[in-house]
Amino acid sequence: MVRQRMKLLLWHGAACVAMMCAVQAAAAQAVHGGVTEFRNTLMPEPASFTAQPGTFALTPATTFGLSATSDTLLQDALLRAITRLEAMTGVELSKNVVTGGGQALVEINVAHPAEAVQTLDEDESYQLVVQRGSVSLTAPNDLGALHGLQTLLQLVQYGPDGYFLPDVTISDKPRFKWRGLMIDCGRHFEPVPVLLRTLDAMEAVKLNVLHLHLSEDQGFRVESKRFPKLQEMGSDGLYYTQDQIREIVAYAHARGIRVVPEFDIPGHATSWLVGYPELASAPGPYHVERVFGIHDAAMDPTRESTFKFLDEFLGEMTGLFPDAYMHIGGDENKGKQWLANPQIREFMQAHGIKDAAALQVYFNQRMLKILTKYHKHMVGWDEIMTPGLPKDVVVQSWRGAESLAKGAMEGYQGILSAPYYLDAMHTAAWHYLADPIPAGTELTPEQQELILGGEVCMWGEQISPKTIDSRIWPRTAAIAERLWSAATVRDVPDMYRRLAVENVRLDALGMEQISGPERMQRQLTGRQNTTAFKVFTSVIEPVSFGERYNLQHTDQLTPLDGLVDAVIPDPPVRHEMADEVQALLKDAPHFERGRARLERRFKSWEQTSPESALRMKEKPQLAPYAEQAAELAEFGALGTEALHYLDAPNETPNGWRTAALQKIAAAKKEKSLVRFAILDPLEELVSAVPAASAQ
Repeated sequence: MVRQRMKLLLWHGAACVAMMCAVQAAAAQAVHGGVTEFRNTLMPEPASFTAQPGTFALTPATTFGLSATSDTLLQDALLRAITRLEAMTGVELSKNVVTGGGQALVEINVAHPAEAVQTLDEDESYQLVVQRGSVSLTAPNDLGALHGLQTLLQLVQYGPDGYFLPDVTISDKPRFKWRGLMIDCGRHFEPVPVLLRTLDAMEAVKLNVLHLHLSEDQGFRVESKRFPKLQEMGSDGLYYTQDQIREIVAYAHARGIRVVPEFDIPGHATSWLVGYPELASAPGPYHVERVFGIHDAAMDPTRESTFKFLDEFLGEMTGLFPDAYMHIGGDENKGKQWLANPQIREFMQAHGIKDAAALQVYFNQRMLKILTKYHKHMVGWDEIMTPGLPKDVVVQSWRGAESLAKGAMEGYQGILSAPYYLDAMHTAAWHYLADPIPAGTELTPEQQELILGGEVCMWGEQISPKTIDSRIWPRTAAIAERLWSAATVRDVPDMYRRLAVENVRLDALGMEQISGPERMQRQLTGRQNTTAFKVFTSVIEPVSFGERYNLQHTDQLTPLDGLVDAVIPDPPVRHEMADEVQALLKDAPHFERGRARLERRFKSWEQTSPESALRMKEKPQLAPYAEQAAELAEFGALGTEALHYLDAPNETPNGWRTAALQKIAAAKKEKSLVRFAILDPLEELVSAVPAASAQ
């Protein structure tokens, strides 16, 4: 029995209650004469999935059982799942979990419990069968069972007779073994609650690696008892205590997630040098940097004292991070300080080191020996892949699939990140179609095995605890599917359909990608009712971090609470409107399919935008965007006119289409911190209007 553990596991109570909303969104089904037709809203898509007639009702009589081989990790995971099921359905479920097998309606069976330290090569497969009034979840170990429980939660539907699980047979396993999310805590610190709720979301979409970027020019974020000036002088007081790191690692392990730390060296290391300038390649003093970008500061790789320091520090960190992998960064070091230092140049000459790149190879080799001493595998960014790099180093590629493939051809294990940089503000579809092993690859099967998977990167220049969720989710759920599901799962419209459901589920877990922007919008307007303003914010999105930096010249002290922070990347209106326009144009010559929704959109733009623009002029933070808000009314008028001229092409005024397209093109070139997300489908609609006969 595990009932006595329940009080310790009633986590996120309010969020669990909100899960009821997720069920309502998730139940994408049709009801015909009392028979519920199941529609798939699973994300990621399972490897094998079939649905049969029949359902398993969730009632107070539902009982749960675990095999005798289960451990506390799986027991706790099941109790969390039961709590979520209660919140989703409003049905009181028994917490008296039966152990021993074969005595409950919902049975979870594992061959053996979890490893004390999760490894890269563990079997994550599971089988989930719902049929004949029972549920069976079987897996080789806890990891597969954890994944299967998340799938079970996503299966919950409702019909005329209440909540149920549809009869299904699922056989599932991931395509890639490394499915990660990197969070940059160095440039902007992210508090522990942010990381814990992120781990909850990662579990939900079956990601299994949390990569923490813990040191940067702008901050050193982990407590070191051996070298306390690292956090005392290099963090502005914003760092994780060792107890907090242990909490994060344990929380992740309970959810089947490994935590890989990154300490970026020898470049991007200014925060190290504030307290310990003797590590530097040039005299100090040093200070925590506020400006982002590539700085010259770098550790001196020619002094034995540098490696003695790093040996002691990393030895201390291995006690906090049990995972077998440790990331040294190794990126964007130009070697400027090295080449300007006579002692370093003398060392290079004496050791036959021809340039800064070769000196970095020397540094990497020394670091590999230290990490090997502590039984760690070294991970680094693309720059570490130079001649002479040992083959047991893992290369994380920000340069792209081609660079990743080149590494595999040379015998290196690799992780793809280039197309999964969230700061670029690409659409979920753009990320979704990028694959670690693209179709038509020339890699042999053996070389493909060296591609471990991929990792989403959330760089921290322009994120805060208030905005990080809306930058990570829900786009990361689409990438999670790319890393889990078969390469053939590439239906973008269906992905967006299921992503909309998953977005609500994640919100119910406690993520703030929906509530956070809404809260910020109320703060910006000073109003509780922001209906008119929401019409405008629903059709715009933030520019990329790079564009924002060039326009605003942001640094670490820039307030991150403007309109650009309060709107979301890839808003739903983009693909919804694109679908409506395409449906309408395919319905020629009637132009009826999708028309009603387009008419409502355009009317709302015309009616609410003037009011929104007027109110925005009164608020200093919003005044710069009032003109764009007013412009939306013009786009609404263009859309309405386009619909009319499709029906009556003979009434199209001479030059109308050209002028309309010029207006849209000009809006695409606007230089502000937000951009319209509806211009491409609007352009497609306008372009479909036949030109006037005299045009």
